[in-house]
Amino acid sequence: MFDVLIYLFETYIYNELEVCIDQDKLTDDLTQAGFHQDDIFNALNWLEKLIDLQDGIDRTFILHSDSLTMRIYTDEESHFLDTDCRGFLLFLEQIQVLNFETREMVIDRVMALDITEFNLDDLKWIILIILFSIPGYENSYQKMENLVFEKNKLHIH
Repeated sequence: MFDVLIYLFETYIYNELEVCIDQDKLTDDLTQAGFHQDDIFNALNWLEKLIDLQDGIDRTFILHSDSLTMRIYTDEESHFLDTDCRGFLLFLEQIQVLNFETREMVIDRVMALDITEFNLDDLKWIILIILFSIPGYENSYQKMENLVFEKNKLHIH
């Protein structure tokens, strides 16, 4: 399922291709690309739930960090999101890439993934997908994209 999400993001969403295509056509395209029906269904369902979460987001919310608040993770969340992932989420809040609403969207969508292993690189992709999909969060998406892709560039001194 995770691979389907990344494929959809890179092929359709990020490249600004027509995303509002017929679901049957999209399913056929993904099947021809080699994905299994269950993974396709789960990925499309995951994206639908993401859209549902966006309905409740406050688009006028000003990003700010409140150093007096702290997110307490459940045992299940802590098991799935290791210390690197949780630390990265906190870092993104501190530099105002995420706010409490977008952080909760990320955690919700991560916990809904149908995978057994998850790491920091996977988390970065999920955050990119989520921020890209929320109207009004283009700045946050751009900051996140810079964090992900600038790290991979070599600096010659």
